[in-house]
Amino acid sequence: MTDVVALGEVMLRFDPGEGRIRTARSFQVWEGGGEYNVVRGLRRCFGLRTAVVTALADNAVGRLVEDLILQGGVDTSLLRWVPDDGIGRTARNGLNFVERGYGIRGALGVSDRAHTAVSQLRKGDVDWDAVFGAGVRWFHTGGIFAGLSDTTVDVADEAMAAARRHGVTVSYDPNYRPSLWAGRGGADRAREVDLRLARHADVVVGALGLVGTHPGATRLTGDEVPDALTVVASLLPDVKVLATSLREVPSAAVNDWSSAAWSPGTGYVTGPRMPGLHVLDRVGSGDGFAAGLIHGLLTGAGLERALAYGTAHGALVMTTPGDVSMATLAEVEALMAGASAAVSR
Repeated sequence: MTDVVALGEVMLRFDPGEGRIRTARSFQVWEGGGEYNVVRGLRRCFGLRTAVVTALADNAVGRLVEDLILQGGVDTSLLRWVPDDGIGRTARNGLNFVERGYGIRGALGVSDRAHTAVSQLRKGDVDWDAVFGAGVRWFHTGGIFAGLSDTTVDVADEAMAAARRHGVTVSYDPNYRPSLWAGRGGADRAREVDLRLARHADVVVGALGLVGTHPGATRLTGDEVPDALTVVASLLPDVKVLATSLREVPSAAVNDWSSAAWSPGTGYVTGPRMPGLHVLDRVGSGDGFAAGLIHGLLTGAGLERALAYGTAHGALVMTTPGDVSMATLAEVEALMAGASAAVSR
């Protein structure tokens, strides 16, 4: 039986390490993707049984992505293979080039993901009743998958509705990427899609992405977060949990990191504060936060402790390269308990 299923794209990430994409002569290769990173963290750090619904072009690059997913322990039985035409004219696999940033130089992502196999998924391609009828406990997807194409919006809607029919807890992360919506309605269209899909969700991660007239329209101070979550709750009357990581960025290498959440039963609650957190690679930290939060909620830890799991796990994700978590549950719980960075031996 699978505990958590995610729907999303899995790309190859090309990482120039401390260097720049434009001058690199070699790259470290990882796998990554907003929705996939969540189930990867839930599998490797928290020990849950997870699977990803995605699609790959059936060539050597796609098989490399599959191999990396398998190394992460995520079930690939729901992976859909699309025939390769030799040059990627009809379907290809996504690539993502990412600089980590340092000091005054921010992180930079250059994605190459148009016309990918997963972006061509259509409503009816996946038998969601079969997926969710097998005892799945939680389903996660987000705005990155929904933003890949006009058809992926319908696939996400279909999947979330099916999960609800089967009594599966559903989470959604707006996770706005301007590049995905350029030429396709921009931020206004992204907001329309987010509200359509978030209405299916029990838990919305990254809930502050739904504040304002469009994603990124409103920059909030810490004091404004409680009222902002209340506004989002009014837009989603059936939601059970709204959660968000909170980040200030004095520099690319030092972030102030925390979290907050709201539920009808608890009202507004806050997570641990981690000011001056040293960052090696911030990409994937929000997905790490989501994984920790989901673990906490699935284990009945209560919203405040679930926030602590998310905050600690997201922080540890930022201490290692690549999108995916390399943390252990023992490290997460030690950080939650106030452990230092002293040598352990």
